[in-house]
Parts: sequence; C-alpha cells; structure tokens
Amino acid sequence: MTKDEVVAALEEIGTLLQFKGENDFRVRAYTAGARALAGFDGDFKARVAAEHFDDIRGIGEALQLKIITLATTGRLDYLDELRASVPPGLVDMLRLPSIGPKKVKALHDELKIDTIAQLKAACEAGTVADLKGFGKKTQDKILEGIALLDSFGKRVRFDQAYPLGMALVEQIRLLPGVEMVELCGSLRRRRETAKDLDILVASDDAGPIMDAFVALPEVVTVIGHGPTKSSIVAKLGVGTDAITLNADLRVVTAAQFPFAQMYFTGSKEHNIRLRQRAIELGLSLNEYGLGDDAITAKCKTEADIYLALGMDYVPPELREDTGEVEAALAKKLPKLIERGELRGVFHNHTTASDGTATLEVMAQKCLALGWEYFGVADHSQSLKMAGGLSPERVREQWAEVDALNKKLQGFRILKGTESDILLDGSLDYDDEMLAGFDYVVASVHTHFNLPEAEQTARVCKALRHPATTMLGHATGRLLLRRPGYKIDLDEVLRTAAEHGKFIEINAQPSRLDLEWTYVKRAKALGVKLVINPDAHSPDDLELTPYGIAVARRGWLTSADVLNTRGLDEILKVLGR
Repeated sequence: MTKDEVVAALEEIGTLLQFKGENDFRVRAYTAGARALAGFDGDFKARVAAEHFDDIRGIGEALQLKIITLATTGRLDYLDELRASVPPGLVDMLRLPSIGPKKVKALHDELKIDTIAQLKAACEAGTVADLKGFGKKTQDKILEGIALLDSFGKRVRFDQAYPLGMALVEQIRLLPGVEMVELCGSLRRRRETAKDLDILVASDDAGPIMDAFVALPEVVTVIGHGPTKSSIVAKLGVGTDAITLNADLRVVTAAQFPFAQMYFTGSKEHNIRLRQRAIELGLSLNEYGLGDDAITAKCKTEADIYLALGMDYVPPELREDTGEVEAALAKKLPKLIERGELRGVFHNHTTASDGTATLEVMAQKCLALGWEYFGVADHSQSLKMAGGLSPERVREQWAEVDALNKKLQGFRILKGTESDILLDGSLDYDDEMLAGFDYVVASVHTHFNLPEAEQTARVCKALRHPATTMLGHATGRLLLRRPGYKIDLDEVLRTAAEHGKFIEINAQPSRLDLEWTYVKRAKALGVKLVINPDAHSPDDLELTPYGIAVARRGWLTSADVLNTRGLDEILKVLGR
C-alpha cells in the first residue's frame, strides 16, 4: 500500500471502532495516527523498510506495526475482522453530509437502520425525529442530504476518478499491440466530477487487449466483453476511501484514433457544433473519420482535424460549446494558463490554526516547488473550532515570519490572515491589526443558511472593506457533499470588480470554488483571480494543478491570475 492508502485504512479503523461503540481514546489513537502519517513528508518506503515510525508523534509501537503490515502486505487481519463485524450500509451512510459515525451508530442501535433506503423511510415516517439527540431539524437535514446524494448519482470527484482511470491506462499501455492509449471523456476535459471512465486504444489486434482489460486487478465486475468494446466496474483504494466507477474500453485503428479521441472526449454539445461545421464545408465528421463520399481526410492528430475544419486547435478544457467554436474559427482562442506558471500562493494554514505543519516546514516546501513566496493565512480569532489566532498570537506569528525571512534567501513569507466574514459583513480584527497584514483573505465559515439577499450583502460588505485583498471559496460548497450557500455571485463579482478585489479559485479538489462558469464571468467583468491550494499540509501545496484546470476551463490566461506574478510585482500590488 501507498502512504495515502495506509492513512485511509487507519481512518477506516477509527470509523469502524466508533460504529462498534469503542471508547473515544481508542478511536482517537487511530484518527490521530492517520493525521500524523498524512502529515509525514519524508520517504515513506524507506521508513517501511527500516520499520521506523514510532518517532512520529501520535504513532506508537502497536500502530507502527499495523502501518508496516498494511504497507508491505496490503491487508490487516484486524481491519478485515472489523469490516466483517459492521454492516456495510453503515459505512455507506457516512456519504450523507449531515451525520457522522456516532449518529449512524445511534440509528442502528435504536432503529436497526443499516441502509440509506431504510434511513429515508424512517425519516419520512418521522421516527428519526423522536430519537434522543436528533429532532426534526436533524431529520430534515438527513432527508436533504439523501436528496442531494440522489441528485449526484454515482459521480465522484476528479481527483478520485482520475487516478483510477490512469491506473487502468498505464496497465493497458504495456500490453502487446497497443499503439496509443488515452483517457477521454469528462476527465480529459478536467470536469470537476465524473460518472464513468472512457479509455481509447489504437491497435490492429483488439481481441487480446480486450481479454487483458477485463482481467485487470482493479476489475470488480465485467459488464460487457466484446470484440472492440468492453465495459467493467473498476475499483481503486480501500475502505471508505475506495472509488468505484464504470469503465469502457474501445479499440480503433491508428487512422481512426484522432477522430475517436475527439468524439469520446466530448462534450456532446461541442461535437454537435463540429459536425455542423463539417456539413457547412460539405463534409461528414464522426468518430471514424472526416471527409466526403470521394475522399477521407488523413489526420494524424486532433489538431489536424480542427485545421481541416478551418479552426484553431481547441484545448479539451474548453470543449463545452460556450463560445470556443466561434473563437477557434476567428483565430481568437486565448493562450490558456499552464501548470508551472504560478510563482507563489496566499491561502495556507499552519499548526498555528488547523494545519498539520509548522510555518517553516510549509515555507521550505514552497521553496522546493520553486516558488518565490508563501502566504500564511491562518484562521482569524472568531473561528475558535479551527484554532483561530488571537491578536497576541498574530503578533507572535509576525515575529516568526520576520525571523524566517531573514533566514530564507531569495524567498519571502507574506503575512496574511483568512479573516472570517462575520454575520454583519465585518472582518474579524480591528482596522489597526488588519493594516499590519500584507493581505487579507476574507471567507465565510458560519451562518450558511442566510437568505440569498442577506448572504450577498454580507459578502459584498466584506469586499468593500479597504483591508480585504481577496475572497476565499466564494460559495462554501463541498463537491458531492454540500451545495454552496445561496448567494448572488453576479453581484459579488460586480462588487469585486468595482473595488479592485481578487476572487479565489480554491484548488482543494473537494471545493474547486469558484466554479468555472463564474470564473469565465469574472474575467468578462475584469476581475482578477488567484489560485490558492487552501493548504493545511505540505502535500496540499501541490494541489494547485486542480485550480489551474478550473482556470483553464474558465478561459484564463496567465495575465488573468494574480499569482503568476513574481515577488517584486506582488509586493507592489499589495502596497508593500
């Protein structure tokens, strides 16, 4: 197992122990151990080989043995026994945004509920509201969560689906006879969630490839096994973090490959526009070729197909029929921002609030990534549940920043805060303290259920504050877990434009907030954006590519993004 898989297994043990009613101390031993291992950024394989983890705070001798066993064998008898003792439906109920393990256990103990369907029936009958610690409000939230889950269907986040798709692709790539293989569909377009995997292969001998595909270790079920197309259910990961998706494999010839790649990448709407363009030229376009009755165009790549249609190449992220066809015909597509163009980040947390690493460790990670600056933005004083910093602790952190900046050559730590936007729209420190920060990320963390007009007024007031630099995670959504709060984003973007504020693209794959259509809208209004990882650990700092993908889907160039600028220019922008 990888480090992440071991972390998931430890977290699963903690969850299963809660289901079984074990004492909190024992549960915390596993959850704390999982957090400690997740924050370890050393050589995991070397530590496994040396059988040495007990120097990490939170990992004792017994937990070390379990970690080594999981890492070397891929399984643990203790975990297998726990799984067998807990109805699988209880784990499934944790997908609901409104209940945790303790409430799931209470539902099972009191009402013998062990599936989401049973839970829905009990809520509709009103029996859940009668349970101690629940009530009608909790019952209504559970029903809302079930409805939300139903609306999502079987979709999973990009960061979870993509590794499963690539695990299949990389194994297929090694098969004899495979000339080319690509992951297509919504994942190639970098859509934030996916409901299935589309894999395309070029080969003159499909049969052996199909046979090998349905026998891959990730295969749970074979749905179909044909001569040029096969469908499976594939799984990656362990326990509550396991991802299961349908996957289709199609095999075409090398000559057909670019046409099939374009077709199976989509979107459907983009493909329709391309076929219409072909008809305008007296041609026919489908997944097998482009041409007329007399001749078929020889295209080796997708770029050749677009060229034959009189268009510039359209990057996959833009293929949503939102103006890209017209821009490609007019040779006016933007040069999209690329991975590697960011020079630093602003929205990050340390152990001073709810992060897992110290300020220096986070800064050193940024240096290793080749960045010029690191903005620390720990939570502000009102958010006590996340360790928000009192004014005294802020001043202590400022002193630490000053000391580290003298030590780190050619690099700058910027003094920031993620200031909570209070209920009345004010920021979380007085103006004198706010003036001491290099920048301020203003974010909503409480009172999600305000009416739209009140929430909008609240956020817009914060944006009008002279100390606010940027708005963090604009809607508060958690993908496939929690919808964003009700807010008029057009009004928020207009306010940001009027007052020269930046809007964050939060690169956490559980957020990806701002959604790409509003990223495009922000650009049209002249609002500059900033891509932040909202990092709570050194590994989180590497999440920025997910934000880059959102920026590309929103038509952004490097000039549209604040943190593509170097340190000297950033200091000028911040007035420092």
